[in-house]
Amino acid sequence: MKEIDWNSLGFHYTEPDYIVRAACHEGVWEEPYATKDKYLHLHVSATCLQYGQEAFEGLKAFRGIDGKIRLFRWRENAKRLQQSAKGLFMTPVPEEVFGKAIGLALEKNLDFVPPYGTGATLYFRPLLIGTTPRLGVGPGRDFEFIVIPSPIGPYYPGKFHCTTFLVNRYVDRAAPFGTGQLKVGGNYASSFRATEAAHAMGCDCLFLDAKQHKYIDECSAANFIGIKRPTPAPSLKGGESQIEYLTPRSSAILPSITNDSLMTLAREMGLKVTRRRIRLEELAEMSEAAACGTACVISPIDKVIDTEKNRTYSFGDEPGPVLTKLYHALRDIQFGRTEDKYGWTEIVDQTTSRQAR
Repeated sequence: MKEIDWNSLGFHYTEPDYIVRAACHEGVWEEPYATKDKYLHLHVSATCLQYGQEAFEGLKAFRGIDGKIRLFRWRENAKRLQQSAKGLFMTPVPEEVFGKAIGLALEKNLDFVPPYGTGATLYFRPLLIGTTPRLGVGPGRDFEFIVIPSPIGPYYPGKFHCTTFLVNRYVDRAAPFGTGQLKVGGNYASSFRATEAAHAMGCDCLFLDAKQHKYIDECSAANFIGIKRPTPAPSLKGGESQIEYLTPRSSAILPSITNDSLMTLAREMGLKVTRRRIRLEELAEMSEAAACGTACVISPIDKVIDTEKNRTYSFGDEPGPVLTKLYHALRDIQFGRTEDKYGWTEIVDQTTSRQAR
């Protein structure tokens, strides 16, 4: 295992030994191979540079309480990358190629899988780019698929805590029926102006729908979750069926694998799970709120500030009981502390990890 201060890792890039690459020409993907070369050799007119023909993913490997390494729902990431590729007129990466690339990246960087107990994980950033040189507007026909591994620290290095969000109305993250449901770099670049302004104020950014600026869209780069309890609020013991797990439905929101997992766990807990458009004002009816995604799993919100309307929606200074229970339930599965009833995790044979399976 590498000499790394695992307890001091943040969500930033740490140089691995190898990355994994595979090229596609004329619709045919080559076998993934490992290399120490971390630099791209691109034509200046490549379609990824000229027209943003690029998509990516994010997933993790966890060293469990039993010492075994688990990959979490990597096939769902492979499917989502295929959808992003189709949306940008790129040749999709076959699941077999995706799995081999992840497995090879893990095999070649086993020393970078953090030990259990640190909360750190090995993060994979699969990247798909168009490499065909062209100046005329149009898609490329040649592509490169790259898997970039990097150990990352826990999103909460200390106590599970809350974040404040600011309502944004001056930057639209993604348009309806545009690329919002695809994991492409342009969606994130378009949000930087708003998110960096919020970060400068010690907050994060809550985006509204681009059409009416009326409905909740996403929490910065993550899905939104709201917990709605009837009045008077029931306890978690016996009153779960009266508690509602709310998350937005929109053609401009990325379908989160983490959110999908949490919805399954919420249903098992007995909560009513609802996906629909959520008006901003409905925050007043919620007892808990959070962002959710691969990096954080759940990032609880203490308050949402709407400066334009001079209104603040508060959810408490500490993470609520429902979100806390969901957070630990999913983390327990990922780290092998509890039974995985859903087949979400795949234990990797560390001696033959050439292909994720």
